[in-house]
Amino acid sequence: MKPYRINKTIEEINAKIRAGEAVVVTAEEIIPIVKSEGPVEAARQVDVVTTGTFAPMCSSGAFINFGHSVPPIKASRVWLNKVPAYAGLAAVDCFIGATEPCEDDPLNKVYPGEFRYGGGHVIEDLVAKKTIYLKAEAYGTDCYPNRSLEKAVTLAELPQATLCNPRNAYQNYNCAVNTTKRTIYTYMGTLKPRLGNANFCSAGQLSPLLNDPYYMTIGLGTRIFLGGGVGYVTWHGTQHKPRVRRSRQGVPVGPAGTLWVMGDLKQMSPRWLMGASIQGYGCSLSVGLGVPIPLLNEKVAQYTGVSDEDLVTQVVDYGHDYPNGISNSLSQVSYAELKSGTIRVKDKTIPSIPLSSTVRAREIADILKKWIQKGKFLLGAPQFTLPSR
Repeated sequence: MKPYRINKTIEEINAKIRAGEAVVVTAEEIIPIVKSEGPVEAARQVDVVTTGTFAPMCSSGAFINFGHSVPPIKASRVWLNKVPAYAGLAAVDCFIGATEPCEDDPLNKVYPGEFRYGGGHVIEDLVAKKTIYLKAEAYGTDCYPNRSLEKAVTLAELPQATLCNPRNAYQNYNCAVNTTKRTIYTYMGTLKPRLGNANFCSAGQLSPLLNDPYYMTIGLGTRIFLGGGVGYVTWHGTQHKPRVRRSRQGVPVGPAGTLWVMGDLKQMSPRWLMGASIQGYGCSLSVGLGVPIPLLNEKVAQYTGVSDEDLVTQVVDYGHDYPNGISNSLSQVSYAELKSGTIRVKDKTIPSIPLSSTVRAREIADILKKWIQKGKFLLGAPQFTLPSR
């Protein structure tokens, strides 16, 4: 392999950030720079590229410590606003999952269910500084004799609250359609019969892992924008699958890598953590996430130069193929086509609808850019990068 003509370190870039000299652009702003100047000159001119995404991310949740009572309790069952939280951790620790519905939710008994309130909504209410009703039950021990606890709490009153999302920022994802004769309700939203619509969920050229397809700069310890505060990549996410088919630019053409991320919930904002109700499917949490990509060399710069025209995904039938475990693509479409509002599938023009917000993704990339320019956000050097093979 040829040596790189440009070689920077994260430490060198952080020194420029501290001095107010770092050149920072968003993932959309780098595209014309790479196109006009080439990747070598882009890497020479620019230090950091900021990315962003805002979309429902089901594999999310929060670890909460709700503090000891008098007498103390070893909680075995916990509810937050009637949403069950997992209590099999320690005396007053629990985990609230974004997709856990309220205990008295009718679910899909009245089809399609509305799933109006769940774990994602609890997390949103906490960061919105609302009061949450906590209930805990226990079997009682000599050291923890209390058998029940009920109290109102706010995020500020909780000793600790940590957002912990095992699978976020999916690197590309399917575009969902429905070829059957009935309307179906999925985690990709409502899909009308006979190819009535196409739903997709990616920020495309703004998306973090599409700008660093081989995870050259992202790994354990990478500092990120998470939920409006500062978070970290702590591992590769569940279902991380880098060994997939890729385009000539090295970008996966379907679902691939994922991130496991964590951060202090007390820093976060309801603008960037929003409970979601997905009709007929369940509850979720829309998460705002942005990753800064240091342009360490021209190869990294080249990858950040991809545009929506270069990025493609697969159109998958969620009416028949997906629920039957059939791996099949009806067609391949670019994100430029998807964002245009219509795509062609089986000689039919159908409306394409985003579940993610490009406007919010752009805002996250811009916020992260300003944080770095002002010296408020330094890059975290990963201890090791994510698996890419």
